[in-house]
Amino acid sequence: METINGDKTEARLNKAELKDLCRRLHPRFWPLLKQRTDEATEFDDLIFLSTLRKRAIADGLAKQNLADVRSLRMAILGGCSLYPLSELLAHLLDTAGFACQFFSGDYDNFVAEIMEPGGAIYEFRPDVTLLLPGVQRCKYSGLLTDPREMVESFASDTAKQLLSLCNTLHDRTSSEIILGNFMLPARRDLGEFRTRTLASDWSFRKCVNLELGLNAPHFVRICDLEFLANRRGALQSEDPRGWFESKQLCSTDLLVDVSREVTQLVTARYLPPKKLLALDLDNTLWGGVVAEDGIEGIEIGDTSPRGEAFKTFQKYIVSLKERGVLLAICSKNDHAVALEPFEKHPEMQLRVADFASIKANWQPKSDNLRQIAKDLNLHLDSFVFVDDNPAEIEVVRQFAPEVTAILLTKDPADYAGQLQDCGLFEPRSITVEDAQRTVQYRSENERQTLLASATDMNAYLESLEMKAAISAFTKLDVPRLAQLINKSNQFNLTTRRRTEAEVDALIGVPDHLCLSVRLRDRFGDHGLVSIVIGRCSGDELTIDTWLMSCRVLKRQVEETLLNEVARRSKAMGCSRIKGIYIKTEKNDMVRTFFSTMGFDPVDVTDARGEYTLELATFHPRPTTIAVQEGS
Repeated sequence: METINGDKTEARLNKAELKDLCRRLHPRFWPLLKQRTDEATEFDDLIFLSTLRKRAIADGLAKQNLADVRSLRMAILGGCSLYPLSELLAHLLDTAGFACQFFSGDYDNFVAEIMEPGGAIYEFRPDVTLLLPGVQRCKYSGLLTDPREMVESFASDTAKQLLSLCNTLHDRTSSEIILGNFMLPARRDLGEFRTRTLASDWSFRKCVNLELGLNAPHFVRICDLEFLANRRGALQSEDPRGWFESKQLCSTDLLVDVSREVTQLVTARYLPPKKLLALDLDNTLWGGVVAEDGIEGIEIGDTSPRGEAFKTFQKYIVSLKERGVLLAICSKNDHAVALEPFEKHPEMQLRVADFASIKANWQPKSDNLRQIAKDLNLHLDSFVFVDDNPAEIEVVRQFAPEVTAILLTKDPADYAGQLQDCGLFEPRSITVEDAQRTVQYRSENERQTLLASATDMNAYLESLEMKAAISAFTKLDVPRLAQLINKSNQFNLTTRRRTEAEVDALIGVPDHLCLSVRLRDRFGDHGLVSIVIGRCSGDELTIDTWLMSCRVLKRQVEETLLNEVARRSKAMGCSRIKGIYIKTEKNDMVRTFFSTMGFDPVDVTDARGEYTLELATFHPRPTTIAVQEGS
């Protein structure tokens, strides 16, 4: 909404409405503030919203859903002024559901602040540290004519120095670190020669950025200022006056982008990306209506601009699948007609085998999405639904509000960009299991078909010919271990989350038992499916993490793993195992797990339970799984 004369910001944000809700201490203020915050793209807008938020807090306007708020201690260090970046971050993180405490370092003093063992940052003990070194730290000191090898070595050393600081900070605080890389110059200095030598600011900064990204350890996340400035525009991103007057990192417009990127990186530490993309068909995956136009009449392929746009959109969807995103069809269509393009059209990039679930019928799409979730044993809040029809999007938003619904524009040339920019499928790591996920879900359908024809459960399990490899945590598995820890919700006894850095720190710790399970059967490889983390204190092993992928539920993985935990606990000198259950919104299915496994209740309430298993009287539970013991 815009006005020709008058305040465009006022019209865009509807400041009067927000101010009125704040003044009246109306509970609708908070959800509307979040909505406006998510929509805001300009610096002045976010500063206004931040000011109003602080006023609401000062006036005592209580927030709702306080149980969902996460506490966070965040440090900001850098070679630039840290205000107003800190103001933007405080606002964005607050509206994202974090109760934050901040530590701000001094201007361009981050090396001393990190290297001083008893410094203030170590007393603060941050969970996350944002480090923005500033471009003055990234300049080649030699000659433009120096040989390439000399400049490459200097670039490598520049990156190593920054990463060494990150290592020091992490070793002393266990903080996860968000490291800003370097914006590229926007001016024409050196002209064409800027690309002919690594010693130019342009080439040298690119080289250092590449070294940082390729060599960053798993506890370092890169805030890609090079990309963000390129996306917004290099000239719009620089602010020489802001630097000279108050040592600002960049323009206020880019500061908004940086603060949003940091917020997304922080959020990703606690919330996994979406798991499934559900797609409409007509005018979404191809142009036209297949039931009316036939497969000869739909637009897909290189014979027209629109057809090429739909083909490009499908190619991007294929790339998401290759990164581990599950795909589903959710379309109002006749089933046989809907599948015809996938089976017969030569330009289709997607095929039936690419989809974990297909719902093409005349039921409401909200109902179909719920059925897909049931079939795949997933929660709707892990779904993204894409459609070109605003009425269908509204139905899903009203009747399946857990699903994130994206309304596509009228131009298919924008479709791939919309998905690329939504940020909902950005991976923290990419594992072998991700690439195999659709195959795993389709193999599961074959197992379910076999189960439906079986008359004896034990005979069915034996027929699967299951083999499990149980091993201690390894560095190679850290990305997948952290991924499973942060994704699993249903079969998760405590739902304790851990970063990759925290998982890595558990490897080889003498008083800890950290086991993972890989499972395969005659239909295929499930990959890494279960994790147990326990700590031995005295003669008791306390299990604070026990989780499992629900796709192997009731396959005797639980019993097999318990046998191994008991065996190894005895070897560690323990005489009993203590199991802990902490209730969450999604893990009710394991509420009686320890009792079922033979543990005795010790202190059990509706919200939490403690159970013990005496190893002297424990007998290994029978299973049909052949165990291959790892390290």
